[in-house]
Amino acid sequence: MSNAIITHDLKKTYGKRTVVHDLHLRVPQGCVYGFLGPNGSGKSTTMKMLLSLVRPTAGEVHVLGRPMRRSTRRELLGEIGSLIEAPPAYGHLTGAENMRLVRHLLDLDQGQVQRAVQTVRLQDHLDKRVREYSLGMRQRLGIAMALAREPRVLILDEPTNGLDPAGIEEVRDLLTRLAARGITVMVSSHLLGEIDRTASVLGILAGGRMLFQGTREQLFSRSTPDVLVDTPEPERATTLAGRWNAVRDGDRVRVPGLDHAATAHLVDRLVHERIPVHGVRREEQSLEDVFMDLTGGRGL
Repeated sequence: MSNAIITHDLKKTYGKRTVVHDLHLRVPQGCVYGFLGPNGSGKSTTMKMLLSLVRPTAGEVHVLGRPMRRSTRRELLGEIGSLIEAPPAYGHLTGAENMRLVRHLLDLDQGQVQRAVQTVRLQDHLDKRVREYSLGMRQRLGIAMALAREPRVLILDEPTNGLDPAGIEEVRDLLTRLAARGITVMVSSHLLGEIDRTASVLGILAGGRMLFQGTREQLFSRSTPDVLVDTPEPERATTLAGRWNAVRDGDRVRVPGLDHAATAHLVDRLVHERIPVHGVRREEQSLEDVFMDLTGGRGL
């Protein structure tokens, strides 16, 4: 799969403080790329560098196979739609008037504007002033503005921030539909559950460094969930499994970090010591569990 966005040794420093360290980003074409990281990890700075809103201290950005440089920036930005921070709409104007401004500023035809509005399903609300919109409707209007030029790449920073569950569902459905049409969507979010349900590729940043990049399956394969042993004699089982750092967890025994072979060996020892084993399973993990483990417990 070819990549819509690639960075080489991308770096940003402010004085003596480095906020992005030698970043190698790979965003495959036609996917939803979930960009995750704790607050202050460098996500927003990275996105702004991709859009030439912040100048990199070092490194390169390539978009759609071409380097982002002064000579290519105007053309490449014409292929990118973005929503960074708050939607850029005027509250005293209607949705239609805001979209008309976008049309004139970007020299678009009416068909492009209409398609963008229909994509976010806002066509029945264009006559309202934006100040009367719900937050979800404002986000959809901002995405419509980003989509109006019919970009091949869409970069969204926290598009579900502040939305209620219905608004989050709308944005998630929209991003999935855009990717199905071949648009590459790069989205940052602090809502891990939503990213887990939307993104096919994940990038996890912490301290300005990329900790992981790949599919959800690849991410989960890097984490070893705890083994839970159900037994009517948890005290004896915990003592026997002490060499594996086992702890008693109610009526169960919890053992961290065991691979399949070690788990089989543990069960064999328990049975050999005539400790009944009623069940052995791995604890189910969510994206949040793996994320917290990977980032050393730092929240978003």
